[in-house]
Amino acid sequence: MHHGVQQQLHHLYSHHHGWLNAWLRKKLSCQHTAADLAQDTFLRVIISDRRPLPEQARAYLTQIAKGLMIDLYRRQRLELAYHEWLLHLSPVEVPSPEQQAVALQSLIQLDKVLDQLPAKVRETFILSRFEQLTYSQIAKRQGISVGAVRKYMLKATQACLEML
Repeated sequence: MHHGVQQQLHHLYSHHHGWLNAWLRKKLSCQHTAADLAQDTFLRVIISDRRPLPEQARAYLTQIAKGLMIDLYRRQRLELAYHEWLLHLSPVEVPSPEQQAVALQSLIQLDKVLDQLPAKVRETFILSRFEQLTYSQIAKRQGISVGAVRKYMLKATQACLEML
């Protein structure tokens, strides 16, 4: 990182970190989570190798922070759903804490992969894998051909395999 970029980042951080942290605290009602997301926002700026113009700095930081908040809420919803599912298991079926951590991390990764797929592909995959509908049932429900269902399933499966 050359000196000019370091100066830009230092200026961005020193002039906007306090504001961003306060904005996130108001949105999240938790100073620790706000501090973490503020740091993650600036980390994303560094990694992205993009620098906003000074007059666009707050809008740029807000956009990144909102994306991180959405990721946080999605993760929390997934964790809650997973823990609720665990409550329905008998004591002998409950996985070990290590297995739970691995399963939850896998669910979070799968959620990210599915979120990047086109809506029809994602919905087709969910109907097949989680609602156990047949390809012809999915085709009828989606108003598409069985061939399209096969194509969408292949695309979704390939995306999941790439995740692994």
